[in-house]
Amino acid sequence: MQDKTNTIFGIYPIKEALTSQVVFDKVFVQKGIDSDKIESLVKDLEKANVSVSIVPFEKLNRLTRGNHQGIVALTSPVAFHSLESVVAKALESDKPPLFLVLDQITDVRNFGAILRTAECTGVDAVIIQKSGGAPVSGDTVKTSAGAIFKIPICKVEHIKDAIFYLQGSGIITIAATEKTQTEIYSLDLARPVAIIMGSEGKGVSKSVLGLVDERASLPLLGEINSLNVSVACGAFLYEITRQRRL
Repeated sequence: MQDKTNTIFGIYPIKEALTSQVVFDKVFVQKGIDSDKIESLVKDLEKANVSVSIVPFEKLNRLTRGNHQGIVALTSPVAFHSLESVVAKALESDKPPLFLVLDQITDVRNFGAILRTAECTGVDAVIIQKSGGAPVSGDTVKTSAGAIFKIPICKVEHIKDAIFYLQGSGIITIAATEKTQTEIYSLDLARPVAIIMGSEGKGVSKSVLGLVDERASLPLLGEINSLNVSVACGAFLYEITRQRRL
């Protein structure tokens, strides 16, 4: 079950949270529910740029044991940053920009571990998609060891749009994927770069792979043909750190 400290359920509590400028991570609405009040609330949430997903009744029951009335909201312990602002700030810095793009990472423990490593390696911002990824929750705070409060997180409508924006800003986009013979160690990572890490099951999506500037892999010398995404991310980020310290 979701950590109750960041869960709000019911029409009026969520409406009150919205007017009180609570930072929402995601809102889930029961599929097929017929309610004018929920329909009105969803419109207000969407105007406020909050991600709303339609889900089965059972999903809401797993999120809370209370009378959810067909709508459950997950709030965020941190405020999100705009992609434009973090890119502008990174470009003004004395060091080469470094961004991390997470393409549908769904496990909150992987997400938290990645945030921790990203903070330790000087990543300028972590970019996630509004829908489909792990929630920014109390569990994320725990697994990130508080790093979530120290590194900007950007939520975007579509990962592909973020990649286009990064490329237009002069940042080289590199996908971490086994679908290449090019190892990360052979690339120049002292340049402004954004590393794209894919989901636990499918890796970087095909549509995103078709957009990136370069692809890179890690050598796998044993019999297992893949690494945990947070471990792979750490290897990528520390190779960047190594090159930039030479």
